[in-house]
Amino acid sequence: QVQLVESGGGLVQAGGSLRLSCAASGRTYAVGWFRKDREFVAGISWSGGVTAYGDSVKGRFTISRDNAKNTVYLQMNNLKADDTAVYYCAAARSVNFGRASSAYDYWGQGTQVTVSS
Repeated sequence: QVQLVESGGGLVQAGGSLRLSCAASGRTYAVGWFRKDREFVAGISWSGGVTAYGDSVKGRFTISRDNAKNTVYLQMNNLKADDTAVYYCAAARSVNFGRASSAYDYWGQGTQVTVSS
């Protein structure tokens, strides 16, 4: 079993930034971030060469990974009140990522992000 632990959430004012981390206990392949009602936030392939973002966050969020550390990051800039949510990290047993939550096999417990206006 792959275990995922999210961290980096907190309270931030609108326009501010946060950096979320997803640390894995084992090797992961494609990784995605989700929030709210299974809304796709961002995804990244195993190599890190292919990424995708949900329409509501594109241009503001950046996903990256450091495979040597088995960690995926989500840099969130220009945060808005609508970004307030619990953010979940998910990993799939495939190299490429998907946008649907059903495509992922392992899930973290989530980290709370609250944006005040």
